[in-house]
Amino acid sequence: MGREFIPLFDDWAEFYEDTVSGNDLEYKEVFENYDKILQTVALRSNGTVLEFGVGTGNLTEKLISLGRVVYGVEPSKAMRAKTKARFTDLHLYDGDFINFPDLPGKVDSIVSTYAFHHLSNEEKDTALKLYSKLLGDQGKIVFADTAFVNEEHREERHRIVKEQGHENLLADLKREYYTTLEILERLFEKNGFQVSFEKMNSYVWLMEAVKVSKN
Repeated sequence: MGREFIPLFDDWAEFYEDTVSGNDLEYKEVFENYDKILQTVALRSNGTVLEFGVGTGNLTEKLISLGRVVYGVEPSKAMRAKTKARFTDLHLYDGDFINFPDLPGKVDSIVSTYAFHHLSNEEKDTALKLYSKLLGDQGKIVFADTAFVNEEHREERHRIVKEQGHENLLADLKREYYTTLEILERLFEKNGFQVSFEKMNSYVWLMEAVKVSKN
């Protein structure tokens, strides 16, 4: 459920902003258009929002600025401390995509950026099944994350990164649970969502899913 990556994020909390700002050349393409990606996710949400993988609160800030009521979930204690210092009144919980406390109110949208890949495909299925029960008809999931179109695209991207000499990025792409749009579409539809994908940069795709009425 992604908790095996908590030590990494506890360590990353201090220099996370440098990475997403493009100062880490190895990950520059991954975080290209970072601000636009966050703003797009925030704008596509509505109502009361449940945010997973809050990190240091960059997406949270955009959600709050749009007047959204936000419940934040973040497994890293160091990351939670960063966010809590920025937004002292935020409803912020220790948890992950699957295990999190009961919320005090109804949720209209579920959002996340750069985090869903911490779940295996089986865990993604479990999470989406949970969200289908949590959201009402026309409830939305808006995620932005690295994904591959298909396995051929994965192999090609690995080849490019290897040629660029980006050993850390290549190890990351192979270690974590990055999946394909083909698999994501199947998982969303299986759990009652109609999903569309929009390319945001060479790595990241916007996933916008609406819960379909059973009537």
